[in-house]
Amino acid sequence: MERVKADQYVTVAREGLHESEINRSRFLCSLAPAATEQEAQEFVARIRKEHPTASHNCYAYVVGADAAVQKASDDGEPGGTAGVPMLQMLMRRDVRYAVAVVTRYYGGVKLGAGGLIRAYGGVVGEALDALGTVTRRRYRLATVTVDHQRAGKTQNDLRSTGRTVVDLRYGTAVEIEVALPEADLPAFEAWLADSTAGTARLTLGGETYAP
Repeated sequence: MERVKADQYVTVAREGLHESEINRSRFLCSLAPAATEQEAQEFVARIRKEHPTASHNCYAYVVGADAAVQKASDDGEPGGTAGVPMLQMLMRRDVRYAVAVVTRYYGGVKLGAGGLIRAYGGVVGEALDALGTVTRRRYRLATVTVDHQRAGKTQNDLRSTGRTVVDLRYGTAVEIEVALPEADLPAFEAWLADSTAGTARLTLGGETYAP
């Protein structure tokens, strides 16, 4: 079954750390953006190396705008009490291309399965709030080809109408690459024909996600 592409997703604004203390145990949530599964795994390995004496270094990551890759690890905590609630928190908040590692230093008080689930999931939610997230929307890339004479005015018109100019290429003609929401394409084609008196050529390209 083909996956439906997400129109938008949320990701971590920046790498960072958030700490919480629950019943004398320290929970340190390290969060980072991760463009690939390899990046996520390298981040997990780095955090584990930074906390070799911790009781547990549990992790969860989601890669892909459609959440194609999802992994979680309890790292010795009772099955399903750490990595899974961490992953569920990321999924519930529509977070993609991100990795979370929760480092626990045991403080001598047992939390029980329910307490662990709340602690691990909760600290990820708190870290997302503390570090901030950014929303990335799906856009279609399109190339507008115009002659040199019209290029400056067309660029200005594109920007003044709120279109996102991604790239400019100068050759025998000028190619202006723009990112458009899929739903705006018909209106954009009509606008472009009107504003350039039918002289511009529009070529549709692939897709990208951008803020």
